[in-house]
Amino acid sequence: MSTLSLPARAARRKTTRARLLMAAPLVLLLVTLLVYPVGQLLLLSVYRDGAFSLAQYRQLFASSVYIDVLLITLKISAATTFLAVVAAYPVAYLISMVGKERKAALLFWVLLSFWTSFLVRAFAWVVLLGRNGVINKLLLALGLIDRPASLLFNFGSVLVGMVHALLPLAVLTLLSVMENIDRNLLKAASTLGARPGTAFWKIYFPLSLPGVAAAAIMVFVTAIGFFIVPALLGGRHETMITQLIIDQIQQTLNWGFAGAISVLLLAVVLVVFVLYDRVLGLSTMTGAGSPRKAGKNGSAVGRAAGDLVLTLLGRASDRLIALLPRRRRRDASGQPSPWLRGFVGLVLFILSVPAFLMIPLSFGSNGLVWPPQGFTLHWYTDVFHSPVWMQAVTRSLLVGLGTGVLSMLIGTPVAFLLVRHEMRGKGLILAFVLSPIVVPRMILAVGIFFLFARVGLVGSAVGLAFAHTVVAVPYVVMTMMAVLRNYDTRLDLAAQSLGARPAATLRHVTFPILGAGMLSSFLFAFATSFDELTIALFASGGLTATLPKQFWDEVTLQVSPTIAAVSTCLFLFIAALIFTAERLRRRAAATR
Repeated sequence: MSTLSLPARAARRKTTRARLLMAAPLVLLLVTLLVYPVGQLLLLSVYRDGAFSLAQYRQLFASSVYIDVLLITLKISAATTFLAVVAAYPVAYLISMVGKERKAALLFWVLLSFWTSFLVRAFAWVVLLGRNGVINKLLLALGLIDRPASLLFNFGSVLVGMVHALLPLAVLTLLSVMENIDRNLLKAASTLGARPGTAFWKIYFPLSLPGVAAAAIMVFVTAIGFFIVPALLGGRHETMITQLIIDQIQQTLNWGFAGAISVLLLAVVLVVFVLYDRVLGLSTMTGAGSPRKAGKNGSAVGRAAGDLVLTLLGRASDRLIALLPRRRRRDASGQPSPWLRGFVGLVLFILSVPAFLMIPLSFGSNGLVWPPQGFTLHWYTDVFHSPVWMQAVTRSLLVGLGTGVLSMLIGTPVAFLLVRHEMRGKGLILAFVLSPIVVPRMILAVGIFFLFARVGLVGSAVGLAFAHTVVAVPYVVMTMMAVLRNYDTRLDLAAQSLGARPAATLRHVTFPILGAGMLSSFLFAFATSFDELTIALFASGGLTATLPKQFWDEVTLQVSPTIAAVSTCLFLFIAALIFTAERLRRRAAATR
């Protein structure tokens, strides 16, 4: 028999009901638009003409073509992950070291690249790497080549585009861990006689490994489901598995075979996550834990080998630093070296140049040819007088606003639940919230399209807003959880001690203080929807395209100079959103 009194049991039931109400909208959304449609798609792969059949899988493995494409996908994704994390590490390291003002400036450029449309950046690389592009023109002018080089439609161009697209994600993931590392540890090591290189590799780097692991898994999973960059920059030898799924749906309507390919892709992703969990632990994805120990004997050998590698790296770094006395002194004092600042500046320059390239091209009278000649507003006039482009802009704005509102209404209560309430299974709830990030976007898009086709929601703005909410709400939950962790709950307790009820406390104390952070989360969700192409490629319908879908159609069907004008407008719009979000963040910080 329970030892709880009747009032205590009633209070517990009330708390349980409140928690269920807070989580119910999110659970309903993800079950309806993630679990069910993806499950239906996967079931189609084992049913044919109403009966169980493995014919789709026999077709899948009958030819080496699909396995070869999978291996190409894994090769591109692994190379992208390695290069993106290696290049992102120094950038995140510098941002975590500098003061608030410089940090905000550096973060602005990272976020600007992060939120600039993948389509804009990929198309910019087409202009940069084309036979008559910027790079070929520069090499010819310098006399380094005597005829245009073939820089497009090969593995190198795909790798450049993929790393450029996903490097900001790696920076932001690493930064979330590095900002929590105590810098005084390096200074303490210096005072005890450790040289800068040894102090970094033996103390700082091991503490940053959860961020490295989280960045690697996030970049790899995103890369394995990518199709925009390979479709625009790659040739037939760089076809990725998501492109096969698109072909099966759009060209042959072979849902069963598309489901079989999706199962193959999902199985690979799940295997990667299982291996990651066995070796490092999934908790490192949020920077909440350290890499997992693999067993007594194995971990001892692994620690010894790792310690030896770090020792050798530390000694090698110290010898290099010894050749540069000024750099050594600056590093020993904990200040960023000129070499580090120079490298980070180069990376940020490369991140920004492709998008900035579209601005002069959009005003050139000679089209998408470098260098631009003359000055004209003709391409902007064509865009603003085109009913197709204007309808796409209006639709994207409406869907983005709807997505932002829905994501805030659904995600904010869950963030409160995860931060403010102690309960069992919190880790499982967080994993369920993050599942739309784990499932490859293409599988989610095809599953939603199959569901919408059955219920008549293809081409519906409402349906598209709910579909975009599925992929936007995890970011809102994570953002609001970060905001709530920095919120002083004593303010709520003080209000309640003065007689304020919980609802009044939320309205007059909590929400006004959290308002700037909530609006920033809303902009995050809006930007996610505004740039979303994969779901819109299927669910928006042929005559009701969103702006990314219309942009994609223009790039793949007819290359027009209006693309440069649209790219410039998107770039400036995203810059304004990031600037607004930063101002809101500063206001929120000032009110704490």
